[in-house]
Amino acid sequence: MENPYIKQFPDLMSGKKVMYVHGFGSSAQTGTVHRLREVLCNATVVAEDVPLHPQEALAMLREMCEREQPDLIIGTSMGGMYAEMLYGYDRILINPALQIGDTMVSHGMTGAQKFFNPRKDGIQDFIVTKAMVKEYKDITTHCFSGVNDDERRRVVGLFGDQDNLVDTYDLFHAHYPTAIHFHGEHRMDDRSYMQSVMPVIRWIDDRQRGYDRPVAYITTDTLIDSRQMPVASAQKAFRHLIETYNVYIVAPMPLYSSQVSGDIVAWAEEYINVPAYNHIIYSNQPELLIGDFLISREPCDKFMGTVVQHGSDTFKTWEEIITYFERIK
Repeated sequence: MENPYIKQFPDLMSGKKVMYVHGFGSSAQTGTVHRLREVLCNATVVAEDVPLHPQEALAMLREMCEREQPDLIIGTSMGGMYAEMLYGYDRILINPALQIGDTMVSHGMTGAQKFFNPRKDGIQDFIVTKAMVKEYKDITTHCFSGVNDDERRRVVGLFGDQDNLVDTYDLFHAHYPTAIHFHGEHRMDDRSYMQSVMPVIRWIDDRQRGYDRPVAYITTDTLIDSRQMPVASAQKAFRHLIETYNVYIVAPMPLYSSQVSGDIVAWAEEYINVPAYNHIIYSNQPELLIGDFLISREPCDKFMGTVVQHGSDTFKTWEEIITYFERIK
């Protein structure tokens, strides 16, 4: 059966190299590597089995970086902890286990264990001893040792709002500004990966290429109904548009309007999630914004770009707006 969430993006990270660092008890054969290779079909995705002992692991990963010169490093859980210390590269840390020694103790990850995925050396069983736990506690004392202004710009942290294993959001955010919650658990599924990680990869790829996407503004009255729920197909349209455009949500100034009650940031985090991060603008005159498209329920005749009037005879629903943008690609 065809996966409804997975989609290939031939232009994304095209000709570039992505290095993946897996989590504890996993291997380079993890499903995340296969997912990355399928979605980033014109990128080279490299991954290797991470040694069990942390000092050996970090040395191997640093040598791998020198050899491969990746354009982007993605690390999950323990891999996110290691990736934080691979300074000098753009990095995405997903649920990083920045205090993995404590995590191993509190979640019973000691004693006899089995790797979740096949390893290149064929070993499937291993033992976590107290001495090994200390090794992991010692290695995490080196986290954040190379943080500077350039590193703060390079690193994005993604944290599942249903992660019951690792919670290092506050610790990460104390050192890096870009810390984003996504809807998901400690292990990402296809849906959370496509809706949460892919937008971040797109931002990083655009920045590396110096590419400015066309800008599309969407006013909140087209997104939110009277019950504060998403308008039909609004979420689908938003996810469709971010594949091509730099999309911003335009909300009225709270002190002067009753159009939207409650906190638009919280609403966007709940229903749009990662793509809305740092993409909310407050304005009572959206027609004065500079951009390529404005999707609004009002005519906005003064807007210098193209106005797509949601609810009009031409664009009665978001489905009709999706069809319009598909035709003008």
